[in-house]
Amino acid sequence: MKILISILCAVVTVALATERPNIVLIMCDDMGYSDLGSYGSEIHTPNIDALAQQGIRFTQFKNTGRCCPSRASLMTGRHQHAVGMGWMAVVDEHRPGYRGQLSANIPTMAELLREQGYGTYICGKWHLTVIGNVHNLEAGPNGSWPVDRGFDESYAGLTGGGSFYTVKGLVRNAERITTFPDDYYYTDAITEHAVEFIDRHDSENPLFLYLAHYAPHRPLQAPKERIDRCRERYQVGYDVLRKSRYARMIETGILETGADQSIQHEGIPAWQSLTEKQQQSWITEMATYAAMIEIVDDGIGEVVDALKRKGMYKNTVFLFLSDNGATQEGGLISRLGAHLSNTPYAGFKTKTFNGGISSPLIIHYPERFKQYSGAMRHGTAHITDILPTCLEIAGLQYPESFKNKPLPSPDGVSLVPAISGETQPPRDLFFEHQGSCAIISKNWKLVRDRSEHPWSLIDLKNDPFEQNDIAKNHPEMVQQLEAKWLQWAGENDVLPLGSPKWSTRVNKYKELFPDQDGID
Repeated sequence: MKILISILCAVVTVALATERPNIVLIMCDDMGYSDLGSYGSEIHTPNIDALAQQGIRFTQFKNTGRCCPSRASLMTGRHQHAVGMGWMAVVDEHRPGYRGQLSANIPTMAELLREQGYGTYICGKWHLTVIGNVHNLEAGPNGSWPVDRGFDESYAGLTGGGSFYTVKGLVRNAERITTFPDDYYYTDAITEHAVEFIDRHDSENPLFLYLAHYAPHRPLQAPKERIDRCRERYQVGYDVLRKSRYARMIETGILETGADQSIQHEGIPAWQSLTEKQQQSWITEMATYAAMIEIVDDGIGEVVDALKRKGMYKNTVFLFLSDNGATQEGGLISRLGAHLSNTPYAGFKTKTFNGGISSPLIIHYPERFKQYSGAMRHGTAHITDILPTCLEIAGLQYPESFKNKPLPSPDGVSLVPAISGETQPPRDLFFEHQGSCAIISKNWKLVRDRSEHPWSLIDLKNDPFEQNDIAKNHPEMVQQLEAKWLQWAGENDVLPLGSPKWSTRVNKYKELFPDQDGID
């Protein structure tokens, strides 16, 4: 009898593993809202577009506005401050919301899935380990490397920036990688390791692959022949291309209504007003940026092919997003490029205006959601929703405890009902990064560029591109939304806010707390 029960249990376990979908979670870095062909772009992304056309596109998906905070929320389903990543991994401020790396008390998606029999893998940018540990080449895992946080295999960049040819802070599991072949290119290496992990995975068990691309983060670097392929399409300049993106977004349904193409955002000159040198610099920058995204797309095609060879593709759910909007960090030319990438929104990476916190979200899983293939979902969604969505698709429950301690529920909600076309219950979304703050509540948005600046009030229904501040007309609404934001900030270890000046903030906390290894 005991033998029979054991056999039955084994059969049930194998059946559940087979039924549970593989999960491939793909994140780009600093890619703007409209930078995919399926979201209106002239950039060639046929593999990602195929996922979009056979899957579901969300048009109002929001992130945290910056790289490592978004990754913290993605991995945990919690607001970034609540898991220690309220600012950047550059310094441990030794206060709960700002430890510079993930809290050890909240499980990652990889930890949750591995506990349920998933093989777990990461390829690419991690950026959830405090830099004091990363820069110490003699230091090993400090509790916040991918190998510590639920990943069976990792080929990961611990830091947030640097060259695509010699990657700083790169590790293979617990070993550091410090030498690189002459033909090394980070994006290609990420793809190669992803394919390797798929090939070696035991397909009797479900797979979780976090494909965390570094592209198209600065520095903008790509092989010359790939840049040259893209150069001609940018000769017309950003005014023409922005209008073309608008038109495609309206045609495909990304934008629900006609967009006012006459809007000239603050600080953006007309293309024809640039000097010839400035125009050529912009063309080169955008051709390089486009080439970087197209190489990512090539790699996603290789990942799809690897899953098909293993017979795993049919039962795989793909999720694709970006960590924040495009950046203006490279000066005027970068700002002009990001202006195109973030079409139709104003604002850039690090700010909580829509250009900084909006990204594509594609969910592709025809095995379960075939009847919704090609659908658009216009309800608001947030990066904290990804973990609950993956768990529900996998048929798993979020645990009530972790490390023998009660565990709060995720801040996000599953998007499975939204995928199915159900109206999402109203909820408020909250944002803060480096003093830029916002709350979205129904059709209202309260937002400010810096903590010392006054709030702006936006009517998103009539002004989705955040052009008109109507705070003076609705002082009661400003007070009501500010009170909600302050309550959220108090509950999530957001306050007090730190200095928005990078060097001032880093130097202050390094002087106060010389211990920067990330180990309590």
